[in-house]
Amino acid sequence: MGDSSDSVSIDIDMIPLGGKECVVNTSKGSVSVFVCGDQGKPALITYPDVALNYMSCFQGLLFCSDAASLLLHNFCIYHIDAPGHELGADVISSDVPLLSVDDLADQVVEVLDFFGLKEVMCLGVTAGAYILTLFAMKYKERVLGLVLVSPICKVPSWTEWLYNKVLLNLLYFYGMCDVVKECLLQRYFSEELRSAIHAEESDIIQACRRLLDERQKEAVLLLRFRHVAHW
Repeated sequence: MGDSSDSVSIDIDMIPLGGKECVVNTSKGSVSVFVCGDQGKPALITYPDVALNYMSCFQGLLFCSDAASLLLHNFCIYHIDAPGHELGADVISSDVPLLSVDDLADQVVEVLDFFGLKEVMCLGVTAGAYILTLFAMKYKERVLGLVLVSPICKVPSWTEWLYNKVLLNLLYFYGMCDVVKECLLQRYFSEELRSAIHAEESDIIQACRRLLDERQKEAVLLLRFRHVAHW
């Protein structure tokens, strides 16, 4: 692992998985990484979707005892959060230079270098899948495999481009308004899961709704990340 002066360890009582959170300083700014498991085992890195951190994005997987135990039996998991998306993150000032997708991919390789990881498995969701795919294309020798959930795999159509522009303007002028929250929920969950007419919303959708409510002050962050990830 790199010199201790390059990392800050944070104890978070609310995290039930054990492990520790580190803030790794990279040439593109600091990035939060939650390390879970035995670091002597093969490495699995994760990258969540926009507006989510590792806990909110992967909680369904992490809270499934069978899946979690299987993963931790075989891997040490390094959960990478996009800048400003980590638990308890401060809002990134609009004066801070906007990172490109290439910058975010380069941050990933710097995280690997910090922890002394030569090769890793990768698990990414949508925008996170896009970033890890770019990372894998740029640094093929560092990647053992990719697991991509709902990856962005083609150029947006004109209707998708217009839809994105409308959401960008809503974020810019109104922040995390109800329309934006509903659009994000449509992005995260299937229509079948969201359209339960005779039943209440599932616990995971309600939890996600609460998370988005808490992100009212982070509209600038989402606006910046949306520009980068083209979602």
